[in-house]
Amino acid sequence: MIRKSLNARLMQDAATSDEIYVLLLEITHTSLSAPIRLSTDNAERISTDPLVYGTRSAWRGANPANEPYLWVIASVLVPDDKQDAPAAGSFVLENLDNNIVGLLRSFTDLATLNMAVVLASSPDFIEREWVGLKITTAEMNAGEISLSFSREEIELERFPVGRLNRNSFPGLHL
Repeated sequence: MIRKSLNARLMQDAATSDEIYVLLLEITHTSLSAPIRLSTDNAERISTDPLVYGTRSAWRGANPANEPYLWVIASVLVPDDKQDAPAAGSFVLENLDNNIVGLLRSFTDLATLNMAVVLASSPDFIEREWVGLKITTAEMNAGEISLSFSREEIELERFPVGRLNRNSFPGLHL
């Protein structure tokens, strides 16, 4: 069962509502000096020169005053939880800056993606979140960047973790 806030349930049950869901994205990598923070909400003006919109949230330790989640035009397919496959999804960013393509092509290992869904009126209260996802592919063209992500398969965990011996499990050997 997914737990939702009262505001989210009221928004979904209402015929019309001023509330919207906002997706917060945090991309981290060892070669980045700071995480890349992105948002799908353009309600708040962050700066006027250059003109930048975004969301101020304290999710994942960000300082809302000087580390906002910057607005991007994006469409997202959130992770699914199929029985025999790891959670996977994708999102498409509009290619607004050529530096993004250069940055994506510079990675040789996987970047980490954290996602959260919040309401625009309460960006610090997390409705749903996915952490520790890995960006697996990045396809780029002149107009958009498509990023696919997934979590590690649970089936790849080492098994057995411990040995059932007298030192580790003394109650088994009486």
